[in-house]
Order: sequence, then C-alpha cells, then structure tokens
Amino acid sequence: MKFHLLIFLLLSTTSFGLTAQQNDSIPKRILFTQAVKSDAPQIDGNISDACWEQVEWSGNYQQFEPYNSEAPTQETKLKILYDAKNLYIAYRCYDDEPDKIERRMSRRDGFPGDWIEINIDSYHDLRSAFSFTISASGVKGDEFISNDGNNWDSNWNPIWHAKTQVDEEGWTAEIKIPLSQLRFGEAEEYVWGIQSTRRYFRKEERDTWQPIRLNEPGWVSRFGELHGIKDIKQQRQVEIQPYISAQRASFTAEEGNPFATGSDARITAGLDGRIGVTSDLTLDFTVNPDFGQVEADPGALNLNGFQIFFSERRPFFIENRNIFNYSITEAEAGGNFNSDGLFYSRRIGGAPHRRIHSDPDENYFVDRPDNTTILGAAKFSGKTENGLSIGILESITQREMATIDILGERTQEVVEPLTNFFVGRVQQDFRGGNTVVGGMLTAVNRDLNNDPELAFLHESAYSGGLDLVHRWKDNQWVFTGKMLWSRVNGSTEAIQSTQEAFEHLFQRPDAEHLEIDTTANSLMGTGGTFKIANYGGDWIFETGMTWRSPELELNDIGFLVNTDELNYFFWGARRWTKPNNTFRRFQWNYNHWSRWDFSGKNLYRAVNTNSHQQWANFWSSGCGITYENLDISKNALRGGPLLRRPNGFGINAYLNTDSRKKVQFGLNTFQGLSQNNIVRVQSYGGYIQLQPTNAMSVNISPSFDRYQRQEQYVTQLEFEGDKRYINARVDQQTISLTVRLNYNITPDLTIQYYGQPFISRGRYQDFNKTTTTPLGKTFEDRFTLFEAITYDSENEEYSVDDNDDRAFDYSFGNPDFNFIQFRSNLVLRWEYVPGSELFLVWSQGANASGDPNRGLTRSLSENLFGDNARNVFLVKATYRFLR
Repeated sequence: MKFHLLIFLLLSTTSFGLTAQQNDSIPKRILFTQAVKSDAPQIDGNISDACWEQVEWSGNYQQFEPYNSEAPTQETKLKILYDAKNLYIAYRCYDDEPDKIERRMSRRDGFPGDWIEINIDSYHDLRSAFSFTISASGVKGDEFISNDGNNWDSNWNPIWHAKTQVDEEGWTAEIKIPLSQLRFGEAEEYVWGIQSTRRYFRKEERDTWQPIRLNEPGWVSRFGELHGIKDIKQQRQVEIQPYISAQRASFTAEEGNPFATGSDARITAGLDGRIGVTSDLTLDFTVNPDFGQVEADPGALNLNGFQIFFSERRPFFIENRNIFNYSITEAEAGGNFNSDGLFYSRRIGGAPHRRIHSDPDENYFVDRPDNTTILGAAKFSGKTENGLSIGILESITQREMATIDILGERTQEVVEPLTNFFVGRVQQDFRGGNTVVGGMLTAVNRDLNNDPELAFLHESAYSGGLDLVHRWKDNQWVFTGKMLWSRVNGSTEAIQSTQEAFEHLFQRPDAEHLEIDTTANSLMGTGGTFKIANYGGDWIFETGMTWRSPELELNDIGFLVNTDELNYFFWGARRWTKPNNTFRRFQWNYNHWSRWDFSGKNLYRAVNTNSHQQWANFWSSGCGITYENLDISKNALRGGPLLRRPNGFGINAYLNTDSRKKVQFGLNTFQGLSQNNIVRVQSYGGYIQLQPTNAMSVNISPSFDRYQRQEQYVTQLEFEGDKRYINARVDQQTISLTVRLNYNITPDLTIQYYGQPFISRGRYQDFNKTTTTPLGKTFEDRFTLFEAITYDSENEEYSVDDNDDRAFDYSFGNPDFNFIQFRSNLVLRWEYVPGSELFLVWSQGANASGDPNRGLTRSLSENLFGDNARNVFLVKATYRFLR
C-alpha cells in the first residue's frame, strides 16, 4: 500500500490550522467559602437564612454568548457554604421583569426555561466535573462532564435537593448537595474548580461566572477556583435500591398454540446498589435488573446489510458509561467507522443467538425468550486524586432455553449459553490532564457445554487497546492515537463463519490478499486511529487515518461495521461567533474522505462542504453538498467480487424556528442522485413542538424516506459451476411518526407518552445478474437484465431461463416486503423521595407483514392496531437507601 501518500496527505493538511488564533489565558477567578457556623440553611428557595450572611456574594458574570465577554443583560450572584456532610449554594438571579421569567416544566434533565447551574471539578483534574442545574420552575438537571467538556452525560442521577422562588427582584434558588455525591481525595484544604452558568431565556443568553472565550477549546480546564473548604472527611457512599415489579401482558390468543393463550403475568424483584469503596471509587451492582419502563427502540430497516446501531437506554449501563467508552475513531468528518468501539453494552442481555421458529402447519410451536436474562452485573469505577481513571465491568447472562411443543409433547433446546462479559478500562492523566494514556481489555467467555447446536458461536472473544491523547498550546492542538487488537476462539465452524460474515467476506473471488482457513480455530486482527487537530480560534481542523484489518472481530461485545479498510479523513471549519445584524453565529465546514483495502486498492473518494447558521431572529438553518467521485463496494454482493457503484451527489438542508417560542417547527431533507439515475434517495423530515402550558409539551416528528436503486442485491446461487449474483431495481418507501408528550404535575411527578408507528415497503422489478466485469464503467457493463423470467404468484417465486434454452434454470423467492410496526409506552413517574421512584407503565407493541401491493397509508391503518397488538401493564417501585 502507498502509505507514504497517506502520510503526505496527513501532514500537508495540518497547515490548515496554522492560522488559528492564539489567545492569552483569562485569569482564574477565586470564590471563598466557609463552614456553616450556625444552623444550616433550610432548602426552600428563600435565601434569608442567617448563615448566608457569613460569606459575600460573588457576581460579575459575563456573557458567554451571544456577545462574548460583554456585560450580561441581567445581574447574577452566588454564595457557597459547606458543613461536614453537604455543600450549600445560594443564587440571586435578578430580572427587571419578573413576570416574564420563563417557568416551563419538564421531566428531569429537560433544562426548560430560565435556569442556573454550577459545575464542580472536585477532582481538580481540569478534565471532569459534576453539574447541577435548577430551573426557575424547580426542575432539576444533573450531568457528569468528562473529556474537558466534550462529553456531558445526563444519565448520571445523584441525590440532591433544590428549591426556587420568584420575587420582585427576579428569582432565587437554594441547593444542597451531599458530599457523598461528589468525588475528591484527601487534603487539609481543598481547591476545587467551579463554573456557574445562567440561561437568560428571553434573549437566549448564557452568562458565566468565570469568563471564557467562545472559541477556546476545553471547558473544565477554564474553570475558576473554590477556596476555603477544610476539615471535611471523605464520604463513602452507600446506596441500596431494591425494586419490585408486577407485570401483566395481554395479546390475541392463537388457536392451537399453547404458548399464546392471550395473557401472562409475572412478579419480579431485584436490587441495585452502590458502595463507595473510597471517596473516589465506587462499586455499582445489580441483581436481576428490570428494564420494563425503558422506552422501546425506534423502527429501522435497511437493505445494505450493515448493522444498525441502537443507543443504550438501560439505566445500569448508561450511568458512568463515559469511563467505559473506547470509540475507535470519533472523526469530526463523520463516516460509518465512527460507530466502531470496543464496548457496545447492547450486546449484554440481547436476543439469543440461536433462532428456532414455530411452524403451525406442522403443529410445531416454540416459546423462545426475546432477550437473554442478565443474572447480575457489577461496575467498579472512579478516578483517584492522582488522575488514575478506573472502570471494571463484569456481567453474567443466563443459559436460555426454548420450549418446543409438538402435539402436547414438550422438549427444551438451548438457544443461548451461559456467558460472562468483562470490560476493564484505565486512563492516567499527566501534565495536569493535558496528556492522557489509557488502555482497555474486554473478554467474552461462553459455556457452550458441548452443545452442537451452539457450535457456530465463539467460545471466547478478547479485545484490547492502547490510547494516547496529547494536548499542547493551551489545549488548542490535540494528537490522538489508538491501537487495538482482537482474538476470537471457537470451533472450525465458528471461525469459518466469522471469516465469511458480512463484515469480513474472505470468500470474495477477487480478494487475492484474503484466504479462508477451514482448519483455523482462532482469528486475530488489529485496528487503530491516528489523528491531529487544532480546535482553537476561528479556523479549526482535524485530520487523520483509521484502519481495520481483515481479521479484526469485535461484535461479541463491541461494535464493528466493516473490516479490510484504511480510511483517510479531513475536516476543517471557519467559525464566526460575534453576532451582527444578520447572524448570531455562522460556521462553514469542509470535509474529504478516501478509503483503501489492505491490498492497496482505492475504494472510495468523496468531498463535502456545508454551513450552519443561527440567524438574528433565532431561527437556525444549514445546508451541504457531497460529491462521491469513486465508490467501489466489497459488501454489495455479499461475498461476491468488488462492485463499482455510480458516482453521485447528495444535498441536505434543514430549517428550525426559534426554540424559545411555545410553537416551534423544523424541516429537513436529503436528496441523493447518481449518474443516469441508477440510485435516487429522497428523505423528508420535520417536527412541531408545542408548549400549550408551562406544564405540558408535545413533540410530533413525521418522516418519509424513499430509496430507489437499480442494482439492489437480492440473492446468490450456483449455476453451471458459477455463482449468479441476482440484483434488481428496488423502490423502498418508509413512513414513521414519533409522538412525545410530557406533562408535569410537579417537578417530581410526570406523565410521559411515546408512540411511533413505522412502515417500510419494498418492491422489486427489472431483475438482473452481475456480469464478469463488475468494475465496468457503465451499468450495462456491470449488469445484464433477465429477459426470460416469470413469476409464480401461488408459490411467490421467480423462475429464470439463464441460457436461452427455453427451460427454467433456477428460481428464487419474491423479495418484496411490507413491514409494519407500532411501539408506544405511557409512563407515570413519581420520585416520591429523592432517588426513590414509582412507575406505572402501559406499553403497546405490534408487528405485522402487510401486502406490498397496498398503499403505505392503507397498510398502516389496517395493521396499526390489529389483532396482533400486545399490551403490557407494569407497576414498579424502587426505594433508595442512602447512608
């Protein structure tokens, strides 16, 4: 491979960032606090408690945006006190028109209306912090900040207390944060980093206590300092949260199916807990976790064969997930490789790998679990005062069995083995966090128990990586390097299946650098990323390369889209952040990409430019155009030879109205078109956001997508000793509508509704076969249309006369489809005491296959609330014991 060319591209593009502005550092402000000398303040929003007189107000907030470093529209002040157990904060947010203070409500972490927050870097590592936000309406928000402000995790849910009041001068707030919810080391006197931000809603203004320039890289490293905390002891947190859940499901009974009687019920119990091993390291654990109140995944169906990435929604795996993150690339330019990572928590507790289906015609019925049961899981995580970040996760999932009923006689067959998952992550800060060195190790071990039915699974899978982040020039310049490896072990059947899987395709006839080893019982591969960036000033850029060797395999516990590729990427931008009469802010971006396989063949080239702006009237918009001038796919024929795809353009645009208004809407579209109309993609989406009252919000988001391709893969088969790769013209149309409703009875008592009907229909015609020149320049060079093809509607089968001898040579099934899905849940959530919750849940789901020849809306209306709907009613109660 011509690696010298890649190195030249990488180094030459760094000059793009040399014009980045170099700013002198802004002096850090210092706020002094004292220990409470009398009674602690009562947390009621009234800041008249005598103890608040011990310390002076600290004000002089400055605008962060829109007019950076200028005086704020309204003045803000804060005070901080502490005692042996808690940190206390008081705010005075002045407002000349208190009747116009926006007191919208939302569920926790909604950040509605006017709000104020404090960020506390109690580690004082200049990299991470704990954020506590309180809105004028009393809604709490909390986030864990990591990577110097590049990651804000709102799934961190500590126990703390806050109240607000509105008066003739504006509004006030009081906060009590137990020290057990923070992490800090041992010291005689502490210095913590702090930052406070106020949102002044009417002007969409952000004011900060510690001034910070808008284009500076980093956030936590720019905090001011809190001085004066003495003689406090490390708080070893102990939290136990048992739960009990009662669930009843109702559905349509199926005649003859003993497993579909129309209803079932169950009661479960479990336990979540957290123990502070030290003040900065905690052990989280769960026994028989229940995720019945978790929102369902959105509908998705694609035809390209690649895996679909779904975000994690289960609380145990969400909290502290930043510690376990090992995303391989994270390129600003984007790309399919951006979703690759060593740890993808959705692998734990997923659907069983072995699939056994019912056959009612043969009186063969199967009761198969939808998901693998998580028997237990534990996480040991935290960060020491010396800058060592540690994360260890261990989980065990149950051996799952399917029950098979044949005319009343029942047997059981294994569908998933007992499995142990392990993840270990360490990172060490140097140079005050400007250099971070880390590593990760994952392991999956399955007890296959000599079950021949599970021989297709890996018996064990291991992966690991080393990573380095180095920042210099006041954090403006960043170098990132990651190198990783994987090894999977199993039967020769399992390893051959991996070599032939969609992500690898060793069987490709034109891949001379690849060869299937039918005797191998292990497979080992590598991958990595190197990139350099400048994020400071008006001109910024990032460029680098990332690779996946053909043998790399991460999908036992990680997420891997593709292998056998080396990608080069570049992203650059110019930012205008000072408002004028037209824009509040404006940004222009440029990207380009190129890809090679490990034989050195160039597979892909594309360039893109786009812009994003917020207008003076608070509307926002953006548009972009991408040109692909080379696209050769090694996956399109599912193990067949490389296939040239046509060059083409893609255009995207969006428009959003003022987010402060009680009626908002947004529109977006993507239009893709290739040469000679071989491929056409149309996508339309939008939303309308309604705020009829402060307590209620409604969001309705429809979308319509149409995907047309003349060369869509259908199937492959043998004929006269050769492979036939069958393709067709496909017309796929997809409609979805997502509805969300939130109603706050109080800040701690909410009703939430989510619903999404989804339908995707695909119809195929103009069937063809790939020629012996799949890299030809024209469609006719690459494909030959079938002239002698007939369709048997009774058997739903196409038959083809391939050699013009007036006899059918082979046949294949009708690939048309019409998939209909409906998912919804209605949740009443009551946090009756901080950290303890009651859930009342009604969820409804339905899947159906409709007639592909019917219209989309008709198919949707006929199947949306059909007889196959499943209703689940659930009551779940938790109680959080805190010591």
